[in-house]
Amino acid sequence: MQYGPAVRRRRLGAELRLLRTRAGLTSIEVARLVDWHQSKVSRIETGASGVKPADVRKLLDTYQVDDAGLRELLLALAGSEDGGGRHNWWHAYRGVLPPTYRDFISLESQASGMRTLETSVVPGLLQIPEYARAVTRAAVEGLEDDKLDALVEVRLARQDVLRGDPPMELSAVLDEGVLRREVGGPDIMARQLGHLVEAAALPQVRLQVLPFTAGAHIGITGPFVIFSFRSTSDLDVVVLDHLTSSLYLERKEDLRAYVEAFKTLQIHALSPEDSLDYIAGLAHAQPSARKEAPCPHCLGTYLPVPHCAVCAGGAAAAARE
Repeated sequence: MQYGPAVRRRRLGAELRLLRTRAGLTSIEVARLVDWHQSKVSRIETGASGVKPADVRKLLDTYQVDDAGLRELLLALAGSEDGGGRHNWWHAYRGVLPPTYRDFISLESQASGMRTLETSVVPGLLQIPEYARAVTRAAVEGLEDDKLDALVEVRLARQDVLRGDPPMELSAVLDEGVLRREVGGPDIMARQLGHLVEAAALPQVRLQVLPFTAGAHIGITGPFVIFSFRSTSDLDVVVLDHLTSSLYLERKEDLRAYVEAFKTLQIHALSPEDSLDYIAGLAHAQPSARKEAPCPHCLGTYLPVPHCAVCAGGAAAAARE
């Protein structure tokens, strides 16, 4: 299904219904407490009608929901109906963002965690500006320069979730092809790989490389994203991107299947430590890097498999300096 307003309403309504039952209240009792008609409570819980953030706040107060994270999440979900809410910075880019992308950013801004398998490009949250520009230009043919600039701005603004308080936790499995695909030219790719090495040092970021030697694997059908939320697992969702649309999976059995698939991919991937060394080696193997960083011991260059024992750890060490 596409994650449009109707789906958002159903997700919000289902969570409010769960909170009501946990509070031990019937819809009739709630209607009396908040001075609404009982049909309004039912329409909200079934997703048949939209709900204003003020009404959500009234219901949360009635159900005595004190969890600040959950309140913020549900209020933001209600705010996405009309563009309200302090998190919805992306609405300033309505003219260039398709609805499916706005929905994705809305989820991303509210999520506490993201697990992602990437098979073609570096995750958007870890892209440098030049790499993001090259990817966006290739993905959208005939894009005008001003719209290209706006889309790159959006991609970079999205990265603020990794600097939040608390920051989003990002766990990414990168197919080796992501690292070897020369996006934007060797100089840009070298800097992008270097940025990945820096990002991998952040406590909220976990990167693992799935090498070609892993052969066929459970993620071979394509990339996916799993969003999770700190206050409730009931709103977790899987996102599958297609050329002209996105698919959002919410059923428990679908979520379970993708979570297990991601765990399997992590098992077959290199460890985070080995992945860091591998990415650092590739960064120094780029032509632009080779000109700047010849191996002082064997007079070769840092490669995925270094020339000598001395520089076997040198590539990773140099990248960390």
